[in-house]
Amino acid sequence: MIAGMVLAAGRSTRMGRLKPLLPWGQHTVIEQVVTTLLTAPLTDLLVVTGHEHEALAAVLQTYPLRIVFNPDYAAGEMVSSIQAGLRALGPTVEAVLLAVGDQPRMQASTVAAVIAAWRRGPPQRIVIPSYQMRRGHPICLPRAVWPAVLALGWQDSLRSLWQSLAGQIEHVTLDTPTILSDMDTPEDYQRELSAPSAITPPASRFAGAEKIQREGEASATDGYDLS
Repeated sequence: MIAGMVLAAGRSTRMGRLKPLLPWGQHTVIEQVVTTLLTAPLTDLLVVTGHEHEALAAVLQTYPLRIVFNPDYAAGEMVSSIQAGLRALGPTVEAVLLAVGDQPRMQASTVAAVIAAWRRGPPQRIVIPSYQMRRGHPICLPRAVWPAVLALGWQDSLRSLWQSLAGQIEHVTLDTPTILSDMDTPEDYQRELSAPSAITPPASRFAGAEKIQREGEASATDGYDLS
């Protein structure tokens, strides 16, 4: 079984406003990310929060997902959030699809391609989408490598694992730059808004949600540019 995880704990200092809560069509950036992931047959979906946790939880309260609060978000940023999410997943989850909360143009076809690639081969493989030889998101992280991720220091990143785990990585080449398109600055946000077909209608946003059982809010006290 595959779960989904959205990293949305950061402080968005360069943007000046919390990126996941920026307007995106009729809803917000984080809602668009969640909407896309819910088209997939995920057994669970987590959103890892930190900065402005209450505001994010309020926006997402009607979605079939779980909120995992990372109390160490300010010190550990990405790595501590990934670790918090992994610790909140159940024992039957075989892999997690790792997405970022500032990538609203992520496509449902990308999510499907990464999941399909992981299901085709040995379950210990890491699957990373690529566009023009650059790695992007979301990535599929199998349970076999979770211990290595949980052992990382907060100053580390997933990239620090790729060399030691190179033999377990499969790259899926996709013909879409959206796997690389995140937002760090107001200029990035305007660029993404003006991109062709940037805004996806919210219809059918819960297409894959019947497989997710809402278990209420979870909390984890323990605990990437990939190119």
